[in-house]
Amino acid sequence: MNRFHVHVGVADLEKSIAFYTGLFGQEPSATKPDYAKWMLDDPRINFAISCKEGAAKGVEHLGLQVEDQAELGLVYDRLRAADRPVLEEGATTCCYAQSEKSWISDPDGVVWEAFLTTGDSTVYGESPDLAVLASGSAATGACCAPPISGQAKSPCC
Repeated sequence: MNRFHVHVGVADLEKSIAFYTGLFGQEPSATKPDYAKWMLDDPRINFAISCKEGAAKGVEHLGLQVEDQAELGLVYDRLRAADRPVLEEGATTCCYAQSEKSWISDPDGVVWEAFLTTGDSTVYGESPDLAVLASGSAATGACCAPPISGQAKSPCC
């Protein structure tokens, strides 16, 4: 079963953790100095926030998290059928997790990831330059991507 994923960049992590804890009625399932995540069952969502230097504030990207390799294969087939460039990242470390993932953007530049989490990580990790997928602002400054050359860096937390 797929789980919807939303990653939001925030200016003040502690205030945002307090807000989303109240909104969701539960504490985050994971917290780090620059990151928090709620794995909710109702609605079924992986909701993450982070405060990384240079990252966009607001919705950074959306995604579909799967539970096994078979589901990942099905989602990857759908990405290829969407007739947009697909960035196949493969095995990576991002957002304090080890995973296998690919990226795509919709026609308006909204970046989506499809991924299978395979384990935890002690480091935040990095991701490829997602600007190759879209010229829209959703791709610039995404949480796991390094800042785009020439992009202004914003203060974090």
